[in-house]
Amino acid sequence: MLHQANIRILDKMARKIGVDRDKLPANMTKYGNTSAASIPILLSECVEEGLIRLDGSQNILLSGFGGGLTWGTLIVTI
Repeated sequence: MLHQANIRILDKMARKIGVDRDKLPANMTKYGNTSAASIPILLSECVEEGLIRLDGSQNILLSGFGGGLTWGTLIVTI
């Protein structure tokens, strides 16, 4: 799950890491850029939609970034 800044960034990241774009969930058309809240909102929606199970069986990459080249990435078992 990537920070939901804009669709062009998601498209480029998918190409750079060799992942099908459909594997990267997105909700920015619904909310726009919600800044630091974008990943928790997306995570919540994916759980509600059944794309993510909260049973400890999935590893999920979360990656956020901001101005001034600030960033943070982690992999969580959820």
